[in-house]
Amino acid sequence: CLKRVFPARLRAFDQVKLLIEEFGAMAELGREDRHKLTIIVEELFTNTVNHGHRGDCDAPVFITFEQDKGGVQLIYEDSAPPFDPLAAGRRTDIDSTINERRVGGLGIFITIGLTEKADYSYVEGRNRVCLRLNATRN
Repeated sequence: CLKRVFPARLRAFDQVKLLIEEFGAMAELGREDRHKLTIIVEELFTNTVNHGHRGDCDAPVFITFEQDKGGVQLIYEDSAPPFDPLAAGRRTDIDSTINERRVGGLGIFITIGLTEKADYSYVEGRNRVCLRLNATRN
């Protein structure tokens, strides 16, 4: 298990990437799985800063990686106002034309598509997104 706390500042994502690399090496993840984790966490983190907190701030973002048999669990938590990115009403309708589709939502749709399982909860003043992906070892 590897857990860290970061400020909700876009420039902090460089440190988040180092955490992903550290976990990837520790868990012996392949390059593709490391890229998937980076894409997933970057989408969540940028949304927290830009939409949840409406800009850079020192609010904490908690990122936890756990490895188990054949998979990786990511637990992502922030203290932004409650927001369920997995709610059906918030998902982008990918079958609509670009002129019909509302702006936003595509990033999280793509991100969740990289995972095997995704859950959201609001616990103790935090948004919590738990994601599981199957992983291959180096």
